[in-house]
Amino acid sequence: MKIRTPQEITAATIDVGRAKVSMPARKLLVQSVQAGSFIAFGGVLSLIVGFGFPEITAGNPALQRLLSGIMFPIGLILVVVLGAELFTGNNALLMPAYMKRHFGVGAVLRNWGLVYSGNFFGALLFGYAMVYLAGLTASDPYHSAIMRMAEAKVSMPWFTVFLKGIGANWCVCLAVWLALSGHTLLEKALGCFLPVMAFVALGYEHSIANMFFIPVGMMEGAAVTVSDFVFANLVPATLGNIAGGALFVGCVNAYVHLHGDRK
Repeated sequence: MKIRTPQEITAATIDVGRAKVSMPARKLLVQSVQAGSFIAFGGVLSLIVGFGFPEITAGNPALQRLLSGIMFPIGLILVVVLGAELFTGNNALLMPAYMKRHFGVGAVLRNWGLVYSGNFFGALLFGYAMVYLAGLTASDPYHSAIMRMAEAKVSMPWFTVFLKGIGANWCVCLAVWLALSGHTLLEKALGCFLPVMAFVALGYEHSIANMFFIPVGMMEGAAVTVSDFVFANLVPATLGNIAGGALFVGCVNAYVHLHGDRK
């Protein structure tokens, strides 16, 4: 079976968006918690593998980024294939149906708000129970790595985090679009893998991933306050993610591929 064309992919998101905004709040929250946990799972795998060869990567920083990038996409693959609800993916997926006036801005904000909250809870719960309490980051090199990561993420200028947020969700939503082109598990997994691997290797900022990385770093003793986490990273990363996903993927593809389509 041939993969879908760009127009067919974008048209398919109309039904996807309508289903997402009509989903009952309880079901939406459960699937959002699930997605937050999946992204955190990808995050800890990228940490363990990416920072697990310090002797080799010390002189080869790109190798550490590549190893982390190869591991992280498991989170989005699980989200896409199992139908979980991810805030960053929904930034783009709701836009074509919204632009075709199938629902209003209130429905978009309701979905984003509920999914964001559920993702946050899922990432925190996984990070606390399955990483911190399980002792996965208790010893070096992971203990030092997660603390350094958390501190670095809140030390960047606000606008830099915003720009890196655009880059991260541009890649994530392109991955979702590529996954929608395929029909088999392999096609969907490959579609998710390539852009997500790229954004991790490039060091872009994904708000949901940071709901895992920074709190776990704080649990391990990083010099990061809740205020630092929220205002120095989470807010600009989230706004950048919305711009990168909603505008650069959802709106652009809807305009290019559905312009003049009355359906």
